[in-house]
Amino acid sequence: MTTEVNQRADDGLVAVTGATGKQGGATARRLLAAGRPVRALVRDKTTPAAAALAEAGAELFVADFDEPSSLAPALEGTAALFAVPPTAYGPSGSNPELEFARGRALADAAAAVGVRHVVFTGVASTSGDAFAAPGKRRTERYLREHLPLVTVLRPVRFMTNYLGAPGLGLEGFADGVHRHLFPPDEPVQIIAIEDIAEFAVMAFEQPDRFAGRTLELAGDELTPVEAVAAIGAATGVAVRYEQLTHDEAAALNPEIAETRQRWISGQRWHADLEALRVIHPGLRTLADWLNESGTAALRTRLLATA
Repeated sequence: MTTEVNQRADDGLVAVTGATGKQGGATARRLLAAGRPVRALVRDKTTPAAAALAEAGAELFVADFDEPSSLAPALEGTAALFAVPPTAYGPSGSNPELEFARGRALADAAAAVGVRHVVFTGVASTSGDAFAAPGKRRTERYLREHLPLVTVLRPVRFMTNYLGAPGLGLEGFADGVHRHLFPPDEPVQIIAIEDIAEFAVMAFEQPDRFAGRTLELAGDELTPVEAVAAIGAATGVAVRYEQLTHDEAAALNPEIAETRQRWISGQRWHADLEALRVIHPGLRTLADWLNESGTAALRTRLLATA
């Protein structure tokens, strides 16, 4: 067995996929801040996000999920992996087969080169919905079957989605209005990207504690009306919330309409905030995120579209 395979999972080089995106970028930066060496897997080393990671101390390695042969060389010599296989999502909806194919290719490459610990981040489950995110759920199972140590993180909706999320046709604000599928006066769980990174780093630092666990992640729980009111108060910009009708959601995408209907029927994310705060006492509320970075970013967006 090679020296790389024998490395302890909690002290070796960590590969990070999605490193120029939200979760991967936050996790790479948090690992570097903790003194952990990071290899960022990117498709293009010349992008500003990739250059910023390199400047922060990350090693860059070009790899592409749709070219599986590029993955094993990118993971060679790493002890652990933060896995964010790209979501396969287009105008016609999600493609769980392609998403799983990407996750399986990453798992196979990690197993082939002896990666010890994988922290996989997917999407939160909902009560009563066993078939949500099938591509991600299949990837979770495949990883557990083929890697020795696996931790699964399932985050809810990101607080940064209030800044806008490309490709969905919702999120963000338009003319001071935040429109979404959620009922206006029922709580919705949200999480700061930085806290996903915090849980990932804890898992890497304490594999004996976190390997084998699945953590449903959230940091706060507010109604859409309460959240938008907090954003308005923080930014000083008049904003309001509107719920999409079924027809409006269906016009965006049939899957969005289906999710809206499931939500109305009572299915909910169910992260245990009190238990999570025991693990991570610094878990951010929406107010915390606004104070740290959200207010400035949101004010810029809101004023630009006013």
